[in-house]
Amino acid sequence: MSNFIDVILPIPLGKTFTYAVTQEEADFLQKGMRVAVSFGKTKMYTGLVNAVHTKAPELYEAKDIHQILDEKPIVNELQLQHWNWVANYYMCSLGEVFRAAIPSAFLLESETVIYKNERFTEEIELTDDEFLIFEALQHQSQLTVHQVADILGKKNVLPLLNELIHKSVIEVREQVYEQYKPKLVKYVKLNTTYETEKALQELLNQLSRAKKQRDAVLAFFQLQTTKKPIKAKQLLEKAGVSSGILKALVDKEIFEFYHLQTDRIQFKGASNPLKALNEYQEKALLEIKNSFVDKNITLFHGITGSGKTEVYTKLIEEVLSKGKQVLFLLPEIALTTQIITRLQQYFGNQISVFHSKYSVNERVEVWNNLLANKAKAQIILGARSSIFLPFSNLGLIVVDEEHEVSYKQFEPSPRYNARDAAIVLSNLHNAKIILGSATPAIESKFNAENNKYGLVHLNRRHGNIQLPKIELIDIKEKQRKREMIGHFSDRLLQLMTDALEEKEQIILFQNRRGFSPIVECTTCGTSPQCPNCDVSLTYHKYNSELKCHYCHYQRAMPNSCGACGSNTLDTKGFGTEQIELELKELFPKYTIGRMDSDTTRGKYGYQKIIEAFEAQEIDVLVGTQMLSKGLDFNNVSLVGVLNADSMLNYPDFRAHERAFQLMVQVSGRAGRSKKQGSVAIQTYNPYHQILQQVSTTNYEEMYKEQLQDRWQYHYPPYYRLIKITLKHKDYTKVDTGIKWLVKALQNVFREHVLGPSSPAVARIRNQYIKNLVIKIPPKQSLVKTKEEITRIKTTFEAVKEFRPIRFIVDVDAY
Repeated sequence: MSNFIDVILPIPLGKTFTYAVTQEEADFLQKGMRVAVSFGKTKMYTGLVNAVHTKAPELYEAKDIHQILDEKPIVNELQLQHWNWVANYYMCSLGEVFRAAIPSAFLLESETVIYKNERFTEEIELTDDEFLIFEALQHQSQLTVHQVADILGKKNVLPLLNELIHKSVIEVREQVYEQYKPKLVKYVKLNTTYETEKALQELLNQLSRAKKQRDAVLAFFQLQTTKKPIKAKQLLEKAGVSSGILKALVDKEIFEFYHLQTDRIQFKGASNPLKALNEYQEKALLEIKNSFVDKNITLFHGITGSGKTEVYTKLIEEVLSKGKQVLFLLPEIALTTQIITRLQQYFGNQISVFHSKYSVNERVEVWNNLLANKAKAQIILGARSSIFLPFSNLGLIVVDEEHEVSYKQFEPSPRYNARDAAIVLSNLHNAKIILGSATPAIESKFNAENNKYGLVHLNRRHGNIQLPKIELIDIKEKQRKREMIGHFSDRLLQLMTDALEEKEQIILFQNRRGFSPIVECTTCGTSPQCPNCDVSLTYHKYNSELKCHYCHYQRAMPNSCGACGSNTLDTKGFGTEQIELELKELFPKYTIGRMDSDTTRGKYGYQKIIEAFEAQEIDVLVGTQMLSKGLDFNNVSLVGVLNADSMLNYPDFRAHERAFQLMVQVSGRAGRSKKQGSVAIQTYNPYHQILQQVSTTNYEEMYKEQLQDRWQYHYPPYYRLIKITLKHKDYTKVDTGIKWLVKALQNVFREHVLGPSSPAVARIRNQYIKNLVIKIPPKQSLVKTKEEITRIKTTFEAVKEFRPIRFIVDVDAY
């Protein structure tokens, strides 16, 4: 009887693929192990075993696997169940989830290696290029595809290699190599022949002329008293000798080197007792525990600065004492630096961190530690991708700032929302999940009010400090009265001067990076556009460049207009870089910092800025939305929002909700420890209802108003949304495709199809984009709707003209 395995491949094809295995391999293999398999003519992939069985595939002959890569599974059963849910709910393939979930070092890479066929003798039949390869293989036993390309000076050499295979000149094999390399630390030990006292005495006499070597041996004995293994580096520092001396002692067989595997990142820290909670926090903690009795999900609505993190730590401590794991989700990598420091004080080295700023090898180590359920991986702190880790005994998930849009993945697939996927994950583990926020997402609040989630409020700031005073500044009026200096009103400047004189710090918020979003010729009105996208280029002054924030195209800032030749170029609008430069002129005595994605590149980019601001080395910090998320600075007394209108006038049904959340969150950074802070919001329309609600921090009013709009216009949380996007470099193809698709969908879903429409930026990286949205009424089956969409998608892709168009489905696209 033949044996087979179903394998998940990291490619966007929907199903698993069946491969043949021997009886011995079938007995050894388990679900969740990796195997190297070939797919197509020359491609080698790392696949994941999904099932071992005896049923042969009907439509194709099963190939043999190349090799088994693991001794035990690297993915567990609960993970695979979770991945299956993500693939089904977000309408993507299991392979795409597999690729997104595991660190890329686990996906082995293969390289095509070319060998000569010893039996080939007909050199006369070869062309010049073919003979060059044949001759190179006379001198070298093997060549890679890259080396062949270098020899010929061509990029595409595959047709030539196929011809050589056809003529039996060469043989081709795939060489697979691991990407992950464990970090090894070199240690030193004394050769066993010198363990007796007599032998030691002889050794020291023997080294009496080699002073440096003798010093190294004596230093070794001093370090040996600590009863710990001795690192080579430690011995060199102690003895004050070079590595050459140590090598000489190893060559003389006095010392021996050995290596131990270690983790690249280790969090040190003693466990300190947790902070005592105040009465309001104690009450909230008790309410959360009570709500966990009959509900697994609790929404924790605590105002900014109320001490939600302290409540989380109490819950974490309880879960750890039961021997279970904790996942702490954060929307921004910037936040992890502060939270790590806080949690380290309490939980010492039980913390591991998992996010994209860490190297692939560091992420593999976290994965392996969690798989082995090691003590150093009991609390996982991470951004959205950490929901895919191999938890075996999860007891609690904390989703901090649960309203954040950063939890949603937009590109590439799977387009999941980490908050929603975390709820499913907690359900699989029978764990509890707490969603914390000062401004909960409307759908979370709606679920809590409809009794799907527990709901707990914390309405007092820690230390009974009042919420900041929020002031709306009418810049239309200020401009009319000529009371503006650059982008600052006289009122904001006055507040800033007062705060700086009191030795307090300031945060200024402008949700746009760069110097200026538009450069315009004042003579003819033309502005430089990106050649690949339908968007104007942003001016970055520090390196005098124009950049596209969509495709990263860049060019030098021109001296004259490309259209009319005039040199009257002017900038319109403003970004964080321009604010930073203006502040340096207005407040030359003070240090100005900037925090946006231009200044936080690299692993420790965020950490450096946050630590400098905490240490009060920076007086005024200008930043984009990453500043608004849960950061805690004691000395900030003033927060300024330079232009609130750009957030309100955005073509999205959640624009008002997002603007409210962003402004309340950024306001919450002010006056967190000593006295009441101040917030100044500059706007052209101070009477806008959202700004009025922000000024009184009236979440309930905003919630009711938005809910009414959502019901009236059929949007979440009442209706579900599925967005379909088509992309192609030929506009006519996309246009024809979307029209066909709309008709097909309207036949099924009638008036619930919205579109087609072009997004605000209708071409990105030379791909034209068209969207349509399907609204799913409350009583309509989501499963049946998805089945219909899949059926229509299959028909669409069967049409020859539409096949090259990229078809993207985004479930819950908000």
